[in-house]
Amino acid sequence: MSEVADAAGCSTTTVSHVLNGTRTVAAETRRRVEQAVSELGYHRRITRPGHAPRNLTAVGLTLSGLSNPYFSDLVQGVERELARAGRVLVLADTHDDPETERRAVASLLKHRIEALVMAPTAGWMRRTWPLLRERRVPFVLVDRIVDADVDQVGVENEPGACVLVEHLLSLGHRRVGMIAGLPGLSTTVEREIGYRRAHQRRRVEVDPSLIVCGDSSLDGGRRAALRLLDRADRPTALFSGNNAMTVGALTALEDRDVAVPGDMAVVAFDDFEFSPLVRPRLTAAAQPCHAMGARAVQLLLRRLTSPGLPAQTVRIPASIEHRDSCGCERARASVARDRRPASVRPETAQVGRPEASAVG
Repeated sequence: MSEVADAAGCSTTTVSHVLNGTRTVAAETRRRVEQAVSELGYHRRITRPGHAPRNLTAVGLTLSGLSNPYFSDLVQGVERELARAGRVLVLADTHDDPETERRAVASLLKHRIEALVMAPTAGWMRRTWPLLRERRVPFVLVDRIVDADVDQVGVENEPGACVLVEHLLSLGHRRVGMIAGLPGLSTTVEREIGYRRAHQRRRVEVDPSLIVCGDSSLDGGRRAALRLLDRADRPTALFSGNNAMTVGALTALEDRDVAVPGDMAVVAFDDFEFSPLVRPRLTAAAQPCHAMGARAVQLLLRRLTSPGLPAQTVRIPASIEHRDSCGCERARASVARDRRPASVRPETAQVGRPEASAVG
């Protein structure tokens, strides 16, 4: 199936939907899959219900919000790397609820998965980790880093947030609001640390009341933005902590007729595929989601091969996609340049440590 997917230019999941009729697939994509099946001589292995082939090994993946474009890219990275290793992927959505996560993991273990990749919930150590230790199942955490001796892969959250917020402060903004994610998540904590560090570096005092929880959701982001807009001393710039909250915040700004970046400069963590099409185009920290998923699988395979190796934490840098929403001179200049064909890529800066990074 992975060979068919590569030949057809799609994912193995799409190939599965075409072969099994489990979801509607675009006509052109279906045609390419069927052509690849014919040319490669692919034949499905037929098994009785509930009887998988003995040489088929499965790896579980638990995360929240499977419809989120961010996690879609991560899933593709995991799936592609597992396919290369001759393994299949089984997905479960935790809805960012610790008890749902525990039940999902228990269900996956019941179906005899070989190992597990997890984007852990805030309460995973109390409920899910004891289950994993009891069953002695190899696992790797992805996206959300924890203070534990386990294999894990995540992005450089703090430097990316610091660079974005420091850029706003360098433009003269002194009241920068932050829409923060779900409490207890490492991504939420680290991005707030980056926000605070940017203020420290620019010698600007942080107003804690400008940090508002957006619950890592679209509705939460909208409510948080409205709270900031309703203040008599509302901020002049806004930093959103993830893509869902950013969409909610932009909706709130539009509802209140607040022009971006004229009335409110906006930057965000998490880029999304259609960001260049939104007006104004969003200045954002782009996460290497596909690479994180692939690297998590590599760590997992390493753990399966050599169980005694020490745990490893891998951090992958984010990159800054500098566009229009921050409202600086460079952004205004890029508007003129972007009257070129859409194939021309926006300027990108890779972010590692804040000291070595700059925007604008």
